[in-house]
Amino acid sequence: MSQSLPSFSAPRALLAGAFALGCAATSLPAMAQQSDEFSWWQSIKNHASEIADKGDDAIYVSGLAHHGRSTYTKEKLDQLNEHAWGLGYGKTMRNERGNDESLYGFVLKDSHRHPQIMAGYAYEWVYPIGRTPLELGIGGTAMLMSRQDYFGGVPFPVPLPLASIGTKKAKVMFAYVPRLSSNKNNGDVLLVFGRIEM
Repeated sequence: MSQSLPSFSAPRALLAGAFALGCAATSLPAMAQQSDEFSWWQSIKNHASEIADKGDDAIYVSGLAHHGRSTYTKEKLDQLNEHAWGLGYGKTMRNERGNDESLYGFVLKDSHRHPQIMAGYAYEWVYPIGRTPLELGIGGTAMLMSRQDYFGGVPFPVPLPLASIGTKKAKVMFAYVPRLSSNKNNGDVLLVFGRIEM
C-alpha cells in the first residue's frame, strides 16, 4: 500500500499532540491546583515553548533496530530490516532539577523498510557517573507515530521506556518496544540511536 509523506505542517501537529500526551501524565496533579485563569492546555503550550526557546538544538541519528532472537522466527528475521537508518531534529533542555526534557521529530526506515515518522516529548532523569563527564539517563517518551502497517499510516500514540549514556552534548540512546503478547513475531525491539546537541 503506497502512502505519501505528511505535508510540512503535519510534523508540527504530531509534535504538539505527542508533547501534550507526555505532559498530561506528569503534570495533572500540579495543574489541578492552579487557578482557573491558568488552563491545563495553556500550561502545556507554555512548557513546550520553554523547551523550544531555552533548549539546545539536537540532531538525532539512528542505525539499529534489534529484534529479540527468541521472539522472532528465523524466517521472519530474514525478512526484517535491522538497519533503521534515520534522521531527526529536536530541542533538549536541562531543567532546574538537572534532568533532560526534549521535543523531537524523527524519520527512520522501519522493520519493513518503509518510513516511520515519530514526533514526541521525552523526559530523562540524569545521573552523573563518578568524576567523569559521562552520565546515565533513565526515563520515557510519549510520541505520535505513523507507520504504513498500522492504522493505514494514521498517527497513533506510543509510550516507550528510554535510556541513554554519554555526555551532556552527545549520547547513545535506547528505546524499547516490549513484546505485547505471547505470539511470535511481535514487539521485543530495541532501537539504538544517537543524539548530538549543538
